[in-house]
Amino acid sequence: MAQIIGVGVIGMGWMGSAHSRAYLQAADRFHDAGVQPRLVACADEAGDRAEQACRRFGFERSTTRWEDVIADPRIQVVNIATPNYLHRAIATAAAAAGKHIFCEKPVGKSPRETADIEQVAREAGVLTFVGFNYRWSPLVQYARQLIREGKLGRLTHFRGRFLAGYASNPETPLSWRFQKEFSGSGVSGDLLSHVVDMGLFLAGPIKRVVANRETFIRSRPLPPGSTRSPQEPGRKYADVTNEDYVGALVQFSNGAQGTLEVCRVIQGHKCEWSIELEGTQGGLSWDFERMNELEVFRPDGDSAHDGFTRIVSGPGHPFHSRFNPAAGTGLGYDDLKTIEAHQFLKAVAEKRQAEPGFAEAVRVAEVLAAIERTWETGSWHPIASI
Repeated sequence: MAQIIGVGVIGMGWMGSAHSRAYLQAADRFHDAGVQPRLVACADEAGDRAEQACRRFGFERSTTRWEDVIADPRIQVVNIATPNYLHRAIATAAAAAGKHIFCEKPVGKSPRETADIEQVAREAGVLTFVGFNYRWSPLVQYARQLIREGKLGRLTHFRGRFLAGYASNPETPLSWRFQKEFSGSGVSGDLLSHVVDMGLFLAGPIKRVVANRETFIRSRPLPPGSTRSPQEPGRKYADVTNEDYVGALVQFSNGAQGTLEVCRVIQGHKCEWSIELEGTQGGLSWDFERMNELEVFRPDGDSAHDGFTRIVSGPGHPFHSRFNPAAGTGLGYDDLKTIEAHQFLKAVAEKRQAEPGFAEAVRVAEVLAAIERTWETGSWHPIASI
């Protein structure tokens, strides 16, 4: 008989909805795993959104108070999908209540806050997980397999970039993502955290960094009904207080050299989240916009076909067969969240800490902290423990 795990989701915007769907899908896609999620309660400060999510995903109840989710004795897992500024309070309360925690990246509003949250959860003895969902692409998993088996030789290069122009329109209203007091960093926590995690996942620890930043759109219109907006006619604007762009050079502990680049206001690029790695015996590249393809270069001495080979995701790659029985029948974003939800539920059922947990989030935060230091000095900084 499957072990039933009670789940509570806090924050029912896009990400909370994605997580809720993922738990439902995980019950089907991994039906033989011996674990089943039970959607007990969802919370959102907007009551209508909480009620709609309750009906939509089949939660047993909804509430406008996140504290009610943590207090519910039927819930073993608390899923945090709120804006960053609420993560610390919710995670701390959940840990104190002995609840296992799934939190969206970057976990804390700042690197120091991420480290504090990790310490609280570790000392409470609860299991944790973080939404670095791109790790779970079947072809990213396969790329890691090739690297760990030494098929690329000694790694020499890593390039990662996440170029997503979701905020390229200067008339996009000011939201919490553009405000340091609510989000902490801007594109650093939002996009660069994924790139750093992927670099650590595939290429290993980073030794030192040097980086720069820019805020290209320095003010945005206040949303309708904002309490900060004066009542006189005309649209009012307020300052953007975090960064739109980050570019960095990195050196890995294994000697590989790398570049990281992220931007949220770039024109033309919709979601170019791509990685390229080279080693002494080959190379590979992957782009989320074509997430079911992997370009692999493994020379065999024959110049007649010396070049990259396109590999298409299929049942021979990790997790693919859980969704489709045929090669070339691709997975999508929500499928990665489904794999992620399953990995967490399985770890909870087996009472073991899985990756990526809060410890991995701290490793990312240490790199981000070093990057922030270089913004002030303009010089290389080593990665230091927080």
